[in-house]
Amino acid sequence: MTVVTRAVRCFLTLSLAVPAAWLPAQSAMQQKAVLVTGASSGIGRKVTEYLASHGFFVYAGARSQKDLDDLNAIKNVQSLRLDVTVPADIAAAVATVTKAGRGLYGVVNNAGVVVVAPLIEADEKDLDYIFGVNLYGPYRITKAFAPLILETKGRVVNISSLNGIVASPMLGAYSMSKHAVEAYGDALSAELSRFGVRVSLIEPGNYGTEIGKNVLARMDTAVVKGSRFEPQMRATLNQMRSFENNPPPDEVAEAVFDALSSSRPKPRYLVVPVASQGAIAIRKVFDNAVQLNDGQKFSYTRDQLVQMLDDALARNKQRR
Repeated sequence: MTVVTRAVRCFLTLSLAVPAAWLPAQSAMQQKAVLVTGASSGIGRKVTEYLASHGFFVYAGARSQKDLDDLNAIKNVQSLRLDVTVPADIAAAVATVTKAGRGLYGVVNNAGVVVVAPLIEADEKDLDYIFGVNLYGPYRITKAFAPLILETKGRVVNISSLNGIVASPMLGAYSMSKHAVEAYGDALSAELSRFGVRVSLIEPGNYGTEIGKNVLARMDTAVVKGSRFEPQMRATLNQMRSFENNPPPDEVAEAVFDALSSSRPKPRYLVVPVASQGAIAIRKVFDNAVQLNDGQKFSYTRDQLVQMLDDALARNKQRR
């Protein structure tokens, strides 16, 4: 028997002798872990299921025991009792994830709520509520898990909204919170890029979720009657009720997956079920540019504006 043959047999013997229990642990260490907040339903549930079925281990945040149990039944998912407004829940989630030893590659800040009310009639407590979840939630979660994300040079994905670009009547508080999430994402991206952490914003359109049902469950509908905006409020509520009939948010989950897995994730993902919603967002951006340029001391000509657009398109192409 040659020396090479003996060496090969020795290697195979040692390999077979490795305890079987060690192999899954090794695999788990190589599997990237991601935290998803607001994972009990809608976009959060779809993102959780999609990531778990495409190679990620998902820590899924939810509040009710039933939702926690349902999430635990999904392969590659571990539920966490997590209310993004409760510091004790966040601290316990950090401790659980840290103790598990998988590390944490990504955070998907999805938890969100909606308030339907005209701004001149909305209670201040409603603004505190919506900002506490939609804006301070991502801030608290990302800050708490930042040491783990920095260690892995991972990703932060913030679920914004079409309303982060376009402000809608009767949804002013929600639009305000999502505009703030856009600013938060941009600033966070600039700050964390030097550490190798990439930050993306997802702007979903009107997909099929239970958002309308959730709004009505929390809302005192008595405030609608007698409001000077009663017709507009009822129209908005009726529109939100119909969201359940829209296409499921599969495309949103695919965008989140790309933001977490691509070597060059996009800073923004506008994901809409119909072309008209995308057109609304893009036209709004152009309208803002035109309004900013109109009559200001250093206004640009049309040709200069077109050149700026060409330059932006070229930079985006290089980024990809």
